[in-house]
Amino acid sequence: MHFSVLTLFPEMFDALFNHSIFKRALAQNVISADIYNIRDFAIGKHHVTDDKPYGGGSGMVLKPDPIVGAIKFAKKWYPNALTLLLTPQGKTFDQQMAREFSQENALLLICGRYEGVDERIALDHTDMEISIGNFVLTGGEPAAMIIMDAVSRLIPGVLGADDAAQLDSFSDGLLEHAQYTRPENFDDHHVPDILLSGHHQNISDWRRESSLVRTLLKHPDLFDSITLTSEDLLILRKWEKTIEKIIGNQSSCGAASLSSTGKNR
Repeated sequence: MHFSVLTLFPEMFDALFNHSIFKRALAQNVISADIYNIRDFAIGKHHVTDDKPYGGGSGMVLKPDPIVGAIKFAKKWYPNALTLLLTPQGKTFDQQMAREFSQENALLLICGRYEGVDERIALDHTDMEISIGNFVLTGGEPAAMIIMDAVSRLIPGVLGADDAAQLDSFSDGLLEHAQYTRPENFDDHHVPDILLSGHHQNISDWRRESSLVRTLLKHPDLFDSITLTSEDLLILRKWEKTIEKIIGNQSSCGAASLSSTGKNR
């Protein structure tokens, strides 16, 4: 996998390239990356990369010609690179998209700035517009780094453990199970006994249940887009019965409390 990044601030990527897993993957040639300064492709002695928007308005817009020049130069080396424009208007990036991108030979990421990028870049020179969420950043650089990090960890050889990426949250549509490490007792919270048992099947079953319950409590919308197994449904039905029992035990007390409160008004 090769990453080509077009940006006005190449130095921002030092934090990603010089630390941790990404640094090791680059050193081992598992992945590769080039950063291109859009300003180097601007016309004129002042290398102007932005201009006032037609029609008026505040702020500045990135000019199309320096970006197109940078795209053409980067594609000399990777002509089939999937070209992504990072913009709030784009399709929201998620784990499934990261998985699809990891199958590409190369990604070319265009980092926007200021009030945005000339619309003709999106129309004629990119394959997809990508957003990392419904909020606005000062520039596309942090978004590019997030995408590069999420995609690179799915490349075989990037992570230390072969199955590490497959066990991450969202790898199967659910949140990851709860994690514990030493000490066994911390702030009077004990590690679940089953994780200390050494019984691999029981631990596996516990982790699946933990994953389902955490998703139900923290991110229930994820269930709309996944298919559960019959074992998963049995686990959720067990919790359904537990919840119904709690509600049943509390409902009469709660009703009495509301009735009493109403009478005192």
